[in-house]
Amino acid sequence: MRGFRTFWSDEQFERSVRRVLPRSFLARALLIVLIPMLVTEGIALELFYGTYLRVMSRRMSDSVVADIALSLDLMERYRGGGDRAWLARQMLARTQLDMQWRQGSRLLRTGSTHVIGPMDEDLVHALQAAIARPFFVDWLTDEHRVYIRIQLPDGVLSVDTPRKRLDVGQLWLFVLWAIGSSLLLFAIAALFMRNQVRAIRRLGKAAEQFGLGRDVEPIRPEGAREVRRAAVAFNRMRDRISRFVMQRTAVLAGVSHDLRTPLTRLRLSLAMLPQSGVVDAATLREDVVDMVADVAEMERMIEGYLSFARGEGAETPVELDIGALLDDVAMAARRGGARIRGVSHDADLMLEARPDAMRRMLMNVVENARRLGAGIWISGRAEGRNVVIEVDDDGPGIPAIQREEVFRAFASGAQGGTGLGLTIVRDIVRAHGGEVRLAKSERGGLNVRITLPR
Repeated sequence: MRGFRTFWSDEQFERSVRRVLPRSFLARALLIVLIPMLVTEGIALELFYGTYLRVMSRRMSDSVVADIALSLDLMERYRGGGDRAWLARQMLARTQLDMQWRQGSRLLRTGSTHVIGPMDEDLVHALQAAIARPFFVDWLTDEHRVYIRIQLPDGVLSVDTPRKRLDVGQLWLFVLWAIGSSLLLFAIAALFMRNQVRAIRRLGKAAEQFGLGRDVEPIRPEGAREVRRAAVAFNRMRDRISRFVMQRTAVLAGVSHDLRTPLTRLRLSLAMLPQSGVVDAATLREDVVDMVADVAEMERMIEGYLSFARGEGAETPVELDIGALLDDVAMAARRGGARIRGVSHDADLMLEARPDAMRRMLMNVVENARRLGAGIWISGRAEGRNVVIEVDDDGPGIPAIQREEVFRAFASGAQGGTGLGLTIVRDIVRAHGGEVRLAKSERGGLNVRITLPR
């Protein structure tokens, strides 16, 4: 055994199996259906023809032989010619056994002509056990009758037996029924599996086309629940990647536009500096202050662009205490001049998330309210299988028709903003499988509701 395993390694065995198995998912799925079906049919045949058929054949043979043995006993007791004729008529009427007496005949052959099935052997064994005389059983002369000839001392008793008293039924009928039903069920299974595989093929084709950079329409979810979920996940991934590409493209196009203004002011300031002679210190100080302000504005814009470009990054999700995060964000916002009026959250509010991305997202929401000089309330709670974080303020708010517009890149309504704050917020929230909504706050300003699945 060890030598065989050395000669035929597990890897070689797996390669051989893979070489035999079909390549397509449909063929493998149908093979998974077909093999158990064949095994079940084989077990059914064995149980039926290996148990039921043998038992019934033995009982039917014993019944026929018992009738013959009874007739022989009666012939031994009543030896008259009229008695034997009367007995033959009674046996034909009562048991359907047609008995004929051949005076002085001798058997030329003993034994049995064999047929498929256990009934020939069962009949031979029953005759040997019940009648201790030579006999011959003919199964082949007539397809509807079985001829049994028994050698007696003064002649041969011929018994024409209806085959239906010895044969349970044709084997081929049961086999044909089993094969036919299996083929029908296999065809139905193949039809259903083909419909399921069609949805998988459509999903694979769409993923391949999308990977090649081609425009792909959203996939209509169909098929099994798992396939539908895969199609919905693909559609979400497609929308997210398309939005990602569009936003990054817009950022790259907007960088030159936004940085051109402070660079132009710097160039003008440098050009207007006196090239020679005595320079007024006050005038020079004002120019330097303006240029430093322009540089600070450029640094702030570049930081915003970098934060947007980083997105969720390669940060690893960990089990995060949302309550502690909200307290930390509120403390940092207070140090930055924000008016935090209240922080509330449930105890032991845990969520698997990226800590730095979550902190950046919340700081952007709070920073938007801080720039408006509004009072800020932060809360966190569990709602079913979700964690809900809300940031309310008492500022001017955002009109309903503009609430979706502010999520677009460079759509800034606040003074000094880059227009990327809420865009970063939505990107980070959606990267965690959640959603962000803007509404009218009970405090009079804006309500930012962030829903994250646990």
